[in-house]
Amino acid sequence: MTLSIYNTLSRTVEPFVPLQPQRVRMYVCGMTIYDLCHVGHARMMMAFDVVYRWLCTLGYDVTYVRNITDIDDKIIKRAVERNMSIRALTDEMIAAMYTDIDALGIARPTHEPRATEYVPQMLTMIGQLEAKGLAYRASNGDVNFAVRKFPGYGKLSGKSLDELRAGERVAVHEGKDDPLDFVLWKAAKPEEPADAKYDAPFGPGRPGWHIECSAMSCALLGEHFDIHGGGMDLQFPHHENEIAQSEGASGQRFVNYWLHNGFLNVDNEKMSKSLGNFFTIRDVLKSYDGETLRFFMLRTHYRSPFNFSDAHLDDARSALRRLYTALDDVDAPAVEIDWSQPQAAAFRAAMNEDFNTPGAVAVLFELAHELNRTRSPRTAAVLKGLGATLGILQQSPRSFLQAGSVLDETTIQARIAERAEAKKARDFARADSIRKELAAAGIELQDSPQGTTWVKA
Repeated sequence: MTLSIYNTLSRTVEPFVPLQPQRVRMYVCGMTIYDLCHVGHARMMMAFDVVYRWLCTLGYDVTYVRNITDIDDKIIKRAVERNMSIRALTDEMIAAMYTDIDALGIARPTHEPRATEYVPQMLTMIGQLEAKGLAYRASNGDVNFAVRKFPGYGKLSGKSLDELRAGERVAVHEGKDDPLDFVLWKAAKPEEPADAKYDAPFGPGRPGWHIECSAMSCALLGEHFDIHGGGMDLQFPHHENEIAQSEGASGQRFVNYWLHNGFLNVDNEKMSKSLGNFFTIRDVLKSYDGETLRFFMLRTHYRSPFNFSDAHLDDARSALRRLYTALDDVDAPAVEIDWSQPQAAAFRAAMNEDFNTPGAVAVLFELAHELNRTRSPRTAAVLKGLGATLGILQQSPRSFLQAGSVLDETTIQARIAERAEAKKARDFARADSIRKELAAAGIELQDSPQGTTWVKA
């Protein structure tokens, strides 16, 4: 089975055919780096980390670009508030980002360009658009893209210009010929700090957000490449505008496959500081280890809405412990995955179906169930090898199970009840696995005719 991908542009699942055999060029919109990364950012980066890892597993030579936006209104405002330079602020936030996402096992991309390093390329692209009549200089000093002069505008969002016009959410800025026009170059304002201003033929200022991604992707991947990804919230206007300015400048197709990860909710509500349900990655890592957070996200398909809650995290931690418990005390030799092996073939089929991680994780539990029954080193090797393609199950099982092993009464009783249900269903391998998991966490179970009690080992 070959890889199939849901393409937002066509709204269908399509066979993946790269522009060059065995080579993939992929761009993902990264962070606007003015504060700590939150769990929504983790969700996006995890989604495309999985895409990247699976493409590599399939044998593709992947050039993966994930940008850093380091010049922006919010960045300027925060730097002024903290009385520091823009560079000092963004350096601090980038270091914090690496600390947080490294804990989740998110791989570094091939290139991680900073927008401020590609201003010359942005100016060149703006000049091309102006020469083709697709950009104009406004009365307020900005340079804008003329949306109605680009025939294909709206093809990603699937809306006509009139529909987009009716649904516009922003006021018309001074100098725009049309409310849908968007800024390519923002003229400098007197009150802005000097390090927010760049020289340009149009006058001092800084690039608009959309032109940054077009210039960086084209510079590092070429004017036409395979995959462009990002959060669903970027589909319009950001990615729509990227298509317009990139194809307007080059005269050719920009990207073949557009991938968007689903929205994140917290306890079934949109994450928002005003609702008090806003969590940074760092907040979550105070209570849960990085691999548990990673595994939690793997259990939801990247395109599906993702519901974040402590209850779901607790369940993910318990489930991940079950996998590690199965691996405990079994030698798992390092071997290449035999994709003809039944579970490996099922895992591959799931991942080739638009990166279906829930289906792939289900295969891991099938293997764990078999491993609990057979204690086979070969089965352990397959389980660990398949886990590696998702970035999990690579720690020492005993080390993982003993880390943070202080369990509360509620969790222990829930595991005892789960074990009782397994025994009732005559799933003795599962019951034994729960006993071993609790033992690894320092909890000894004592069975009697009156029931099961526990003591600290």
